Amino acid sequence: MHAMQYSVTLPADYDMDVIRARVARVSPVLEGWEGLGLKAYLIRERGVHGSPVNAYAPFYLWHALGGMNRFLWGGPFQGLSDDFGRPAVHQWTGLAYEEGAAAGSPAAAAVFRRRSVPDGVVITDFMADAAAEAARLAGEDGAVLAAAVVDSRRWEVVHFSLWEQEEPKAEGEVFQVLHLSAPGLDRLPRGRQW
Repeated sequence: MHAMQYSVTLPADYDMDVIRARVARVSPVLEGWEGLGLKAYLIRERGVHGSPVNAYAPFYLWHALGGMNRFLWGGPFQGLSDDFGRPAVHQWTGLAYEEGAAAGSPAAAAVFRRRSVPDGVVITDFMADAAAEAARLAGEDGAVLAAAVVDSRRWEVVHFSLWEQEEPKAEGEVFQVLHLSAPGLDRLPRGRQW
């Protein structure tokens, strides 16, 4: 499993209905995208859930690198780059993926939490704890899914979770979910990834 996210920060007075309309227009393209497990079309609105900014920040879980590469080099990403400028694309290796207690329910909110991997820890233990945290989050009432991923260049773990309620039971940056495209959700490997 691989994860990917980019974020486009928008002006404070930006009409976020423009992004809602864009998502409604472009989301059908990925409904059958080979290699894509899940794309969560996420936004943050200034003043909502404590967000200081307006942003469009979709998050992806891929079960095949070829699909991710086709997205980035061969198609839809170019349209976003043409409209908003080319954002930095963050990529992570999967640690764990779990379906939640509310799997199959529509998601209203997403939570994104970063944690540095401290120097001096036993890496195996830290990563096992991160995988266990994904399982714990998935077991919470209202959790649709939870994943843990790692950037081994920066030694940073990210926990990503989707929630059926607007007030999630997880700590971190909260996003509104506009739409989910999940053509290969059933192909994402469950549990710990090593």
